[in-house]
This record gives sequence, structure tokens and C-alpha cells, in this order.
Amino acid sequence: MYVYTTTRSSIGTESNIDLVLNVEDFDIESKFERTVNVSVPKKTRNNGTLYAFVFLHHAGILPWHDGKQVHIVSPLTTYMVPKPEEINLLTGESDTQQIEAEKQTNALDEPVSHWRSRLTLNVMVEDFVFDGSSLPADVHRYMKMVQLGKTVHYLPILFIDQLSNRVKDLMVINRSTTELPLTVSYDKISLGKLRFWIHMQDAVYSLQQFGFSEKDADEVKGIFVDTNLYFLALTFFVAAFHLLFDFLAFKNDISFWKKKRSMIGMSTKAVLWRCFSTVVIFLFLLDEQTSLLVLIPAGIGAVIELWKVKKALKMTIRWQGLRPKFQFGSYNDSEKKTEEYDAQAMKYLSYLLYPLCIGGAGYSLLNVKYKSWYSWLINSFVNGVYAFGFLFMLPQLFVNYKMKSVAHLPWKAFTYKAFNTFIDDIFAFIITMPTSHRLACFRDDVVFLVYLYQRWLYPVDKSRVNEFGESYEENLPDNIM
Repeated sequence: MYVYTTTRSSIGTESNIDLVLNVEDFDIESKFERTVNVSVPKKTRNNGTLYAFVFLHHAGILPWHDGKQVHIVSPLTTYMVPKPEEINLLTGESDTQQIEAEKQTNALDEPVSHWRSRLTLNVMVEDFVFDGSSLPADVHRYMKMVQLGKTVHYLPILFIDQLSNRVKDLMVINRSTTELPLTVSYDKISLGKLRFWIHMQDAVYSLQQFGFSEKDADEVKGIFVDTNLYFLALTFFVAAFHLLFDFLAFKNDISFWKKKRSMIGMSTKAVLWRCFSTVVIFLFLLDEQTSLLVLIPAGIGAVIELWKVKKALKMTIRWQGLRPKFQFGSYNDSEKKTEEYDAQAMKYLSYLLYPLCIGGAGYSLLNVKYKSWYSWLINSFVNGVYAFGFLFMLPQLFVNYKMKSVAHLPWKAFTYKAFNTFIDDIFAFIITMPTSHRLACFRDDVVFLVYLYQRWLYPVDKSRVNEFGESYEENLPDNIM
């Protein structure tokens, strides 16, 4: 097996090519992995392309002199918009020192050449028999044959696994780069897996033709490459339930707040905090370019939380021309009592929460590098939400404790959200998401368990006011009372 590199997509002779790997003792049954340093031509350094030509041929003769050689070509470079450089916002220092003139030349919104540091090769080793008129197109595409005299020889099926080329393995090629590492790995492949891999690569290519970016396509690649096939089937099954419970939770939450006429027993501060934290988490996930499976429900949840704040504050909006006018409703005595408990809980909580959040934001500003001030602001907010967000559930727990009741809470929506919380625990290890968001999934489990404990501690009292400001006894007919 020989691996060559060249700046041209086709070669006829051995001119203008470089030999980077020579495997003289190649065994089709034995897998291997080797790392070599590849010289980067000037054309490639100037935002050009470099190709790898892989040859299988008889030992002792050059590939183009072997009538039974088989070869395949693959680009070692791809074009992507480079990730914005992260700097210390106070000192301006960065991890990578680049020439200032080069920074001005390569605009961040223009794609530049990136190096694919992995080349994964496969040879199909199974014997198979197909009728000549019904040979599958996917296999036929990779089959090569040569006729020597009256005999037709079928050549080995050589395959390059493009799904193994991940965004995390890409390296930016700049003008000062003369050598780059390339890891060449080989393993045999079965006919079934070969056909499946061909279809998956075609699917990823189609997504890119429809306008999906390299990073979007990489998310799809990661599902198949980084996940066991049985685990992948479980993922699809669990994802369907996750979307179902998301819909049911949103439906019941909207229904609960749409009918709600009283804020008795409900912490207004907790509602405001949930709105703020949900919006911040959505902006953070958007800034981190998280998977759409996580981003879309977060966006819908943020819109619902904004609407709930309007209901909780009894806010009405009247338009005077193009200028909105906000009006707030009044609270009755029972609601004012709830607000007193709420304010009391927030007073104690502020002594702990505010210093922790401000201290964490200051520490990250001094020691962590960010793309921009906006990125630092969003990260500071979201780190506060993730690290100390569960503390803002304490006011509602405190109100429940003071009122000795949990009947005013939307338990149907809570139940569906709890199911999704446990599903999120599974997704935390599968879907690409920031580490802080991954840890927050497990934090929510603890919060829900505390609510379950309070529900067991405070059983239903039919004389107690429910979530709609009514009691069971008030609704009974007079002749029963």
C-alpha cells in the first residue's frame, strides 16, 4: 500500500507527487494506524487544496506499472470559516500568536483551508455473489475489474471512510505551516457495513448540497461514528419520547397559566428567575452553536416563560400609537401574604447568591479567554444560572413550606418535565452540548425530588385554595353544605 499527496485531483505519472506512506508488509486482515508528517506545498498554504492518492498494488513494482493496481483519491483539505479567536478581554492576549498582517488578510467571515488530520482506509474482505443484472449501484460504484486475455479479474474494493473526518480534528492551514501530521488508519470492512457507510456518506453529502454547514454535517457524522449502532437505535427511540414529553409539558404549562386567575401560593420571584434563566440559556446555546435538538425546545421554552411573566405580574399592554403602555393589576390579601413569604426568601437568598455570581464573573474575566465581551457576559450569566440556578427554586420551596401546600403548582407540567429531565440525563452523554448544560441536567433531578418530597409531606386538603384561586368546598352546592 502506497499513499501519495499532490495538489492535483488526478495524476498520470509519478511527477509532482510526494510519497508519505509505504506499507510493504501490508496484510488485508491486519488493521494498523500510523502517523506521518506531510509536507504542505506553497499552493496549499495559500488557501489551496491537497489530495491523497491511496494505491493497492503488487509489491516490488510502482503503482502505475501494475496492471492490477487499484487506487482511490480523497481531499486532505476542506474549507471552513475559522472559529473566532478567543482572547483575554483585559490584556488582549491570545493562545495563538499570529502575524498581524495575516490576521487582516484572512477575514473571519471567509472560508479558509483546513487540514484533515485523519485518513481512514477500508478494504472489503467478504466473498459475495450478485447477479450481473442486479448488482447494487452502491457496490458497483466502488468495484473495479481488469481483463487480462480472456480472464476478468475483480480488484479489491478500496474505501475511504469520510464519516471519520470530524470538525474537531481539523487544523487551520496558514502561510507559515510547512508540515502537518496525518494519521492513516486501516481496518477491514464487511459488505453490510460498507453498503451502510456508503449510504450514510451520500446522505451527509446531500445535506451539504441543501445548505448544511460543515458543522451541521459533523453533528450527523457524530451520531453514526461515535455511537454504537444498538445505542443509536435507543437514541432514536428516546428522542421520540423526549419530543412527545416536550410537547405535553408545553401544552399543560400553557393550559395551567391560561386558566390561572390568582398568584396565591406561587412565587413571583421564581417565575421571573425562570424566565431570565431560560432566555439566558437559550442565548448561550445559540452562541455555542448547540445541536438543534436542544436549541429549538429551549427557544420555545423561553417564549413561554416570557408569557408566564406577563400573567404572573398581571400585566396588560396598551398601545398609544407606536408607544406601548404597561399596566399592572393589583393583588388581594392572600396574594400579598404569598409575596411577603417570597420577599423574605429572596432576602436570605441574596446574601449568598449575589456575591457568588459577581465573584464568578470577575474570576472568569481575569482567567478565561472569550471571543467578545458579549460572549463573556452570556457565559457569566449562564454559569450563574447553571451553578446557582437551583437556589432560585428555594423561594418556591419556602412558600410551599410556609403555606404547607403544593396544590397551587402545575403538577401535570411538572411530571412531563420530570420525565424529560431523566431523558436529558441520557442525552447528556450523546448530544453535543456545553459541559455546564450537561451538568445542569443532573441538577434538575435533585430539584424535582425535593418537590416530590413536599408533595408527600403536604397531602391534599380539599378546603385549601387550588391553583385557580378556588377550593373544593366553595364549589359544592348549598344543599350539600
